[in-house]
Amino acid sequence: MGITKPLNIPKLLVMEAYQLVKANKGSHGVDQQSVADFDKNWQGNLYKLWNRMSSGSYFPQPVRKVAIPKKAGGERNLGIPTIEDRIASTVIKLALEPELEKHFHPNSYGYRPNRSALDAVSVTRERCRSYDWVIEFDIQAMFDEIPWGLLMKSVKHHTDCRWVILYIERLLRTPMQDETGELVERKSGAYQGSPLSPLLANLFMHYAFDVWMSKKYPHNPFCRYADDGLIHCYSEREAQGILNHLKERLAECGLKVHPDKTRIVYCKDGKRKGKSSNWKFDFLGYTFRPRLVLNTKNKSLFVSFSPAISPKALKGMRQEIRKSNIRNRSDLSLQQIANIFNPVLRGWIQYYGRHHGEELEPMYRHFNMTLVAWARRKYKKLKDHKTRACQFIENIKAQNPRLFEHWKTGMGDSFA
Repeated sequence: MGITKPLNIPKLLVMEAYQLVKANKGSHGVDQQSVADFDKNWQGNLYKLWNRMSSGSYFPQPVRKVAIPKKAGGERNLGIPTIEDRIASTVIKLALEPELEKHFHPNSYGYRPNRSALDAVSVTRERCRSYDWVIEFDIQAMFDEIPWGLLMKSVKHHTDCRWVILYIERLLRTPMQDETGELVERKSGAYQGSPLSPLLANLFMHYAFDVWMSKKYPHNPFCRYADDGLIHCYSEREAQGILNHLKERLAECGLKVHPDKTRIVYCKDGKRKGKSSNWKFDFLGYTFRPRLVLNTKNKSLFVSFSPAISPKALKGMRQEIRKSNIRNRSDLSLQQIANIFNPVLRGWIQYYGRHHGEELEPMYRHFNMTLVAWARRKYKKLKDHKTRACQFIENIKAQNPRLFEHWKTGMGDSFA
């Protein structure tokens, strides 16, 4: 006879969670154990975790505080769980997510299966053609401020599974350990860095915003990606009224909009004659603004309110290229550099090349000139001859136009 456990947690669910955590890799937690360390005795480690979760004796360890820079300046604190706790969180996510997905709103795009940031950008592009105004909003410190009481009320509305509820409550109350080893207790929020937190955040925002918005303003489409969102409006007056009500609604739920990242924007194009000091906005790495585009039918030019890679995203790319230190890696061949950086270039092109891909040209040029700097460092005969080094890389491109991902696009031709 098998041993009956108080909590019925399928072993296969724990195995699936482990495989997902292993594939995602990631950093160690407070116990310093890496994925590779856990993997050395994965069967024994998984059995112990399953045994403790099934008996109700599983308690998560503190999360490790890691500060990462924000694109707009400042820092964001991540809470990195141990590998074991990451697996446990993923077990809960796998058990809960299918039920929640049945109810989540179609205008919610962040951290959901079969939905992407590009989907959100594309639907926003279409809606900006039909609505003259848009509310751009950002929820300030959403992951830190979600009230546990309201969140657990939402969880219990969708599941009565004892172990799911028990372990969500324990995981939420896990303290954070800072660099000195001090434990910092929390009374709200869900740690960024946990596999479960995005799902819980989406559940909370489903009731705090998505359902509320759909009932109160059914004729104003919205798009939400985690804590960033857009609401499309017919007039500036309507937008101001909705924004006022949104602030009130979020305050009722323990949240507030970011004062510097929330505003009303006019979607100006060639036909719209209104005026506003705000005529562009950033969303998911894209800047939406008036742009001169070509009508493919009659080959005429017109002004359209449309998206392209944002200046901030371009700046981030240049910083990542510089951080890679390619220009100083004279020990590498061009093929080795391509092997290292092509996955990064491919990701940028696939994401930012979807809309107005020609706006990626500054990044292409910067990368090409990085290769020129590499050539001048690697070959003594090119050290003091920038023009000859440019010609050297151009010749390689002509001979092997598919060596680098951006060369394949037919646009990465600029070397100055």
